[in-house]
Amino acid sequence: MKVIVFGATGSIGKLAVEKMLAEGHEVTAFARTPGKIGITHPRLTLHPGDAGSETDVADAIAGQDAAVITLGAGASRKNRIRSTGTMNVILGMQKHGVDRLICQSTLGAHESRGNLNLLWKYVMFGLLLRPVLRDHELQESLVRASGLNWTIVRPGAFTDGPATGTYRENFPPTDRSLSLKIARADIAAFLSRQLCDLSHMHRAVGISN
Repeated sequence: MKVIVFGATGSIGKLAVEKMLAEGHEVTAFARTPGKIGITHPRLTLHPGDAGSETDVADAIAGQDAAVITLGAGASRKNRIRSTGTMNVILGMQKHGVDRLICQSTLGAHESRGNLNLLWKYVMFGLLLRPVLRDHELQESLVRASGLNWTIVRPGAFTDGPATGTYRENFPPTDRSLSLKIARADIAAFLSRQLCDLSHMHRAVGISN
């Protein structure tokens, strides 16, 4: 499958690119400076561009089979690249007839707020990261309204270390037994799995330990 990853040089995006290449896909890494990904592979294409540019994004999507969004804003709490970039990806996919969209969001968005503990609900997302959560929720709303074959992935807080494969997925928003943490490598593996596994089509699915 030909797949483009937006936000490919981020901590999740890079691991997702590596996992997709390992699973035999042809991958286009889209980022402002895609060379920062530090990967060379015969099935990897580096595509420089700005996710905030509708033209840049649409040009990169032409000829792809699927798109994966792992956009992040770094340390910025007010940057809205997640929702802005996602809207551009949706428009580009609609323009070029690309149908499969996988979008990384966050656990705590919309109804999954019920999974959070008091720290995450009232301090992290309630105060410190409120703009980030709002941007993720807007991003999700755009994906749901896109008319595409989408899957939204909501991971818990990122941790380092190897993939474990032991995380939980698709739990109800009433489940309060989660650690709210998951390895970046596990998130990348789950994102890659969605390219061929359509069991979570048109669903927002949480993943966490």
